[in-house]
Amino acid sequence: MNRSIVIVMTILLLGGCAIGPDYRKPETASPPAWLVNMQQAKDTANTAWWEQFNDPALNDLIDTALRENYDLRIATARVEEYYGRYGATRADLFPQIGYGASANRTQVSEKSVLAGTPGAGTPHNIYQAQFSASWEIDLWGKVRRATEAAQADLMSAEDFRSGVILSLVTSVATAYVDLRSLDRQLEIARQTAKSREESVKLFEIRFKGGNISEMEYSQVKSEYYVALAAIPDLEKRVRQQENLINLLLGRNPGPIARGKIINEIALPTVPAGLPSDLLARRPDIRQAEQQLIAANARIGVAKAQYFPSISLTGFFGSSSTELRDLFTGPAGAWSYAGSLAGPIFTAGKITGAVKAAQAIQQEALFGYEQAIRNGFREFEDALIDQDRTRVQLDAQAKQVEVLATYARLARLRYENGYTSYIEVLDAERSLFNSQLSYTQTQDLLHRALVNLYKAMGGGWVVEADKRSQPPAVAPQPSGTQPSQSQSSQKKP
Repeated sequence: MNRSIVIVMTILLLGGCAIGPDYRKPETASPPAWLVNMQQAKDTANTAWWEQFNDPALNDLIDTALRENYDLRIATARVEEYYGRYGATRADLFPQIGYGASANRTQVSEKSVLAGTPGAGTPHNIYQAQFSASWEIDLWGKVRRATEAAQADLMSAEDFRSGVILSLVTSVATAYVDLRSLDRQLEIARQTAKSREESVKLFEIRFKGGNISEMEYSQVKSEYYVALAAIPDLEKRVRQQENLINLLLGRNPGPIARGKIINEIALPTVPAGLPSDLLARRPDIRQAEQQLIAANARIGVAKAQYFPSISLTGFFGSSSTELRDLFTGPAGAWSYAGSLAGPIFTAGKITGAVKAAQAIQQEALFGYEQAIRNGFREFEDALIDQDRTRVQLDAQAKQVEVLATYARLARLRYENGYTSYIEVLDAERSLFNSQLSYTQTQDLLHRALVNLYKAMGGGWVVEADKRSQPPAVAPQPSGTQPSQSQSSQKKP
């Protein structure tokens, strides 16, 4: 008995090591120019940035999307799935204990080899009750590596969900800004069409009175129809944009509540660069690293197949032919045993599995490095985009101002007989196009800022995640079990 205990303790001590490589975070080089005040950068990346646009309607839309979006619900269910898988894998580290009971009535044939035994040919009962236990000792770390991989899979699912939140918030913000830009373009088109309609009526009177040529009259009507034709296209795009926002909100098509016009939506400033460790908080980069951790651990799982598995089994219970004697001392029965099994010849099956696991680890490593490079590129692109678009918007604002003056002066010159109406039409056409272009560039600048925050990732995803959680449930009476949604909030 003492020798058995010594053997078991020795096995447990040997089980402190695990086959396969331990994970080491790969070193990556970041652009040296990304040096700014760390606290300023963290404050920028961690804030609920959409609130800086100072539009309550946008805030409400994002809050609704975080509660109701179907992609986010699917991602949340996926986290629950991997939490269950992690628990099931981790359970293999511990002994599995069960129970059983049986009752049967048997009669041995008088013609069988047991015919001469006492009781042969006479029916008799057998009652049994027992507790059983089994445990595969994780001597080589196979289960620990599998658990490590399962935990990384769980964290990867969490990071995937964070990525859905990141994409959802930025998609709603972008779609809303696009909608307000289209609203403004539609307003400009309607105002222009109304103004040109009045000109058409005036020129129709003058044409019928013989004061202008048919060519001049046709030119005025042509410009009117240009503005008029833009209206249905913009109305269509507005409705489609509303449908897109409703889809993101998990709702059926319908109108979308508006807040501020695009000219009033604030444009927050951003730092010129960010420390690379902030970009490492992007969900896609974190997810790629967790996939690398899982692949690295599965090399150990594959290598552990080379070594024997050691299992312990046992039971304690009782057996009796009479139910009343089942739990008496003489009816007691017990057993314990150990087994060892390992491969001798597998025709390269294990070696192939190890090579495959190593190749998958390399794939995950390259994927992780690519995710980091892609993060750097997206952030740099977003920085350039918002910076150059600001310059473009400033130039277009001055262009609109100059063209408005030009159109006003051209009309004055026409009314005083110094020029033809062609000059007025040219000036107003240029003003109309520049107003539309300016509004479109406003949209592009807001988009660039949204993309910049998307490229940063950062702590704002955590803030958004908090808003996606259901309201807190009131405390339950003593003795009640937590619901599935409550228990799913546990983390390993």
